[in-house]
Amino acid sequence: MSTPLALYRAGITVGRDAQALHRAATPEFSGWLEHTRPAGGCSRPIRLSGTIAAVDTNTGRITGQLHTDELPDRTLYKACGNRRESQCSDCAWVYQGDAYQVVRCGLTGGKGVPASVGRHPVVFATFTAPSFGAVHHRHVPRHTCTTRQRCDCRPAPCRARSSARTCRHGRPAACFARHDADDPRLGQPLCLDCYDHGHQVVWNYFAGELWRRTKQAIERHLAALCRRRSIPFVQVVADSGKVRRLPPVRISHGKVAEMQRRAAVHFHVLLRLDGVDPDDPYALVPPSAGITVDDLEEAVHAAARQIDVTTPAHPDRPQGWLIAWGEQIDVRRINTASGELTDGKVAAYLAKYATKATEATGHSSTRFTPATIDDYADPEGDHLARLIDACWHLGRPTHTDTSSGAATSDDRQDSLDAKSNIYGGLRRWAHMLGFGGHFLTKARRYSVTFGLLRDTRATYRRDEDDGPTDTVIVGALTYIGAGWLTEGDALLANTAARQRRESRRVGREELAHEAWLTGAAA
Repeated sequence: MSTPLALYRAGITVGRDAQALHRAATPEFSGWLEHTRPAGGCSRPIRLSGTIAAVDTNTGRITGQLHTDELPDRTLYKACGNRRESQCSDCAWVYQGDAYQVVRCGLTGGKGVPASVGRHPVVFATFTAPSFGAVHHRHVPRHTCTTRQRCDCRPAPCRARSSARTCRHGRPAACFARHDADDPRLGQPLCLDCYDHGHQVVWNYFAGELWRRTKQAIERHLAALCRRRSIPFVQVVADSGKVRRLPPVRISHGKVAEMQRRAAVHFHVLLRLDGVDPDDPYALVPPSAGITVDDLEEAVHAAARQIDVTTPAHPDRPQGWLIAWGEQIDVRRINTASGELTDGKVAAYLAKYATKATEATGHSSTRFTPATIDDYADPEGDHLARLIDACWHLGRPTHTDTSSGAATSDDRQDSLDAKSNIYGGLRRWAHMLGFGGHFLTKARRYSVTFGLLRDTRATYRRDEDDGPTDTVIVGALTYIGAGWLTEGDALLANTAARQRRESRRVGREELAHEAWLTGAAA
């Protein structure tokens, strides 16, 4: 009698419920469930095949060996680790937890970061993109709600005008609608032909360089303040042995990129003011008392106003594009007396956006190829289609004449990573609408690393399994596929993972409640 798994491998469709019932009825089900636990909840786990060996760390001898053919399903499952919530909610949940710890430790200390950083001046700055054309937006001039998450305040008209005007393409230049928060028109241009799609994708592409120069300008501004206030510089011996004079303060940052509905990125940045220890340049010490949070806030505003980037020449724009910040630069202080922004709120806010990419725009896809680009790019299409087309068009090989449409597929593919064409990366990142940076980055000294958190979690799991401390596991494994073998397997593994996650959540709440009761009683 053929099993549902055998029929699935033979290409015969079997119902998900039947697959799950058959798997659960087998005597090996409990062992299979434990075997898949490391990847439980993952949407598309990685399947590996090969040999797993236990090696004695004292002698280097192999004390045990196992081939994946002896395991359930003859494979080893590993979670995909995708950070994007739209792709794998479980792996994104783990990544979001790590991102929260990375951000929070930079504000309060912990996990190797000294608790003294909690007394360093910190500001939370938001840098936005400039306007590339009028878009539908929602603005509430005065909030009367108790919480912004459930805001039901009446917005102002979108783009009210005293006289009904039209753009040069004959479309209305005004919008009197009071848009709801979920209105699909939000972020869409009032006139697609007036909107500068090319400038926007180039801005997304060079936004990382703009931020790099902005941070340098903030540090230069603070260094100039130290000179004017006669705060002595610090002499530090570099690793090469050369003595360098450094400003007594420096900036450590944690940054998250968020894609707006109009498909332009903007950055949420935590900027922490640190001091410099001449005896240990890598130590985290408080900044000089002569530089305050007021100075840090002033430096951020000054740098945002002054810094811009002029991109290299392009055949479509020989003078290049001007890349600068928009007018809306918001700088707030953390852990002030008002209590509006606390370290926990900011860490949770940044961790949430670290698991997102272009979902806010309604677009989500993998990297484009010459065979798939025509399905998404259209110079006469909607807003997203024109942005993707602008990425592909501006990232073309500069030596290719595209005025007659003579560019071939080979030319397009060759240009994806062409080092001679600085705009070639626009094609590589066309699926991200030009933005090629990571959505969560930080300064080296800001906080702990994701790698440290992953290693700590792996060590905890080994200790939890009561494995020998003098033995390490070495695997010689190869990739054989991705995804669960059947939909029934996915249902069982993911349901068990959700139950474990819910149990941990309830346990944390009980511990927090018990701690609160103990504190209240004391």
